[in-house]
Amino acid sequence: MRIVFYGEETEAFIAGFAEQVAAPSDIQLLPIILTTDAQRASFAAAEVIVANKFGGDTPVPTGLKLLHVPAAGYDAINMQAVPPGAVICNSFGHEQAIADYVMAALLARCVPLVDADAKLRRGDWAYWAGDPARVHPEMSDLTIGLYGFGHIGQMIAQRARAFGMRVVVANRSPVAPSPLFDQAFALNDPAFWSAADAIIVSLPLTEDTRGIVGAAHLAAMRPEAVIINVGRGPVIDEQALYDALSQHKISGAVIDTWYRYPTKDNATPHPGNLPFHELSNLVMTPHMSGWTSGTIRRRRDLAARNVNHVLAGEPCENVIRPPQ
Repeated sequence: MRIVFYGEETEAFIAGFAEQVAAPSDIQLLPIILTTDAQRASFAAAEVIVANKFGGDTPVPTGLKLLHVPAAGYDAINMQAVPPGAVICNSFGHEQAIADYVMAALLARCVPLVDADAKLRRGDWAYWAGDPARVHPEMSDLTIGLYGFGHIGQMIAQRARAFGMRVVVANRSPVAPSPLFDQAFALNDPAFWSAADAIIVSLPLTEDTRGIVGAAHLAAMRPEAVIINVGRGPVIDEQALYDALSQHKISGAVIDTWYRYPTKDNATPHPGNLPFHELSNLVMTPHMSGWTSGTIRRRRDLAARNVNHVLAGEPCENVIRPPQ
């Protein structure tokens, strides 16, 4: 089996991969820009490609059987460019890590360990017990709102329940009653936005979800609420988010997914087209929430299983487009 890991970011999934494939395999890592005839020939001959991006000026791998995306989002895959005989699959396995990230973000707001440490090192006992003005909240005091109730939303709900939080959800399709949440809303129900102290956005980016969270949604949030985006940046309208934060219409935000990313021409951009980095009520992270050793292991194992499914003539897992 000729297997290509396409793009430098797929290298993390190679270690231990061959040992799980049920047949001898020729595994190659190719750069995202194919610069030599040998690289282009290897790409064209691939029977399996593991890639987050596909389409453009690459050769057509006419014998391709499987395109496996080692990520949940596949908006960088040009479906029309994938040979019709190939099955296209994506990956999850990141929901555990993202749920940890969300809980860490909320815990940091409830239990100010870093600030308490910094102040006490200066002799400032700002959080000393005994004065009602110095109390800090508990996680169980909060209602968490999950905007999207897929793999990520459901895992966050499990973590939230463990902390005793009230959970409300809004989803594109109706959700069956579950002990994981207290109340469900339609995705376009404005009442959802005022029902929680923390709104977690985990929607994927599609033409339907681009900019779906706008100024009216943010204005409906509680003034003391925080919004956390672990889905895709452009799901939240950029100008509306900046305005809500800069004008302190909401308490704050924790943003992990962005509007601008590094490119070969600019390796160190600010992550927004607006000066988010100047805002004091925003915690910024570089799209890191799902990138853990556990995520890598789970996604590698899924990719290997799908190769074995192809070898055995069995249905693949997480199919987003079957062979045509």
